[in-house]
Amino acid sequence: MSTNISIVIPVYNSSKSLHELVERTINTFNNLPNYSLELIFVNDGSLDNSWEVLQALKVKYPAIIKAINFTKNYGQHNAILCGFSFCSGDFVVTMDDDLQHPPEEIPKLIEAQKINNTDIVYGMYKVKYHSVIRNIGSAFIRKTSDYKKQTHEGGSSFRLLRKSLVETVVKNHSQNFLFLDAVLNWYSTNIQLVEVNHESRKFGKTGYTLTKLLNIYINIVYYYSTKPLKLIIILGLTSSFFSFLIGLRFIYNKLIHDVPLGYTSIIVAIMFSTSIILFCLGVIGNYLYKLYQLQQNKPPYSIKNVA
Repeated sequence: MSTNISIVIPVYNSSKSLHELVERTINTFNNLPNYSLELIFVNDGSLDNSWEVLQALKVKYPAIIKAINFTKNYGQHNAILCGFSFCSGDFVVTMDDDLQHPPEEIPKLIEAQKINNTDIVYGMYKVKYHSVIRNIGSAFIRKTSDYKKQTHEGGSSFRLLRKSLVETVVKNHSQNFLFLDAVLNWYSTNIQLVEVNHESRKFGKTGYTLTKLLNIYINIVYYYSTKPLKLIIILGLTSSFFSFLIGLRFIYNKLIHDVPLGYTSIIVAIMFSTSIILFCLGVIGNYLYKLYQLQQNKPPYSIKNVA
């Protein structure tokens, strides 16, 4: 009895790479006689003709391909979440649409899972060929967010997941922002890294601009981290400590040297304290705004049609 592998691929403006991606993936599985293939493409509001290409591929490979078309762009992780709900495989692979994740590397993920019986296998690049902006942004997110980066430091969006884990994610997560790696760590630390090749981008350019990466980072920090609140505590303790020292200095000067308190020092102290208070209120206000967004129950995605 063969093991079914579902591959979820979010698509954004990648019409030129889709044919080659499908052909190379099918050829890879032709050399894996004990495994069957299911390809699930999620068109995440592409501005090119990616959806038309997916429809043509569906006609060519009706037994292998499922294609979902969003009403607009919702982001890579939301597209993957949608793809999860269409999976029927025993294991699920997530990979990019731009051929930077070579389909020929999928057997490495499968073999690693088979040998070690892990829940999650991350592909770890020997050499990265992402843009400089994306590399810097990804590194910054890993280093400063709260999720357990030590369990998959160097991991990527090229992953293999056990189906039960995928079903848990689909069942429990319907908020409009999802950071998949943080969520996966909530349910399993049975994680493995396997070294894979990473290829340079053949067509077009990355959809991750500096603005998008910054927006993703802010959402990760507020949805999956307590670091801003910890920062408030540190700022509060630090300002209290220095205020205490400055206060002692003023009292000493007044009692010992009879130095009058000047308006400048008072104004500076007030402005410093006020700026910290406003910063802390801004952080707390952002948390309240995120809670408000969650209460609105905005969907993580909206499907226009399925092929």
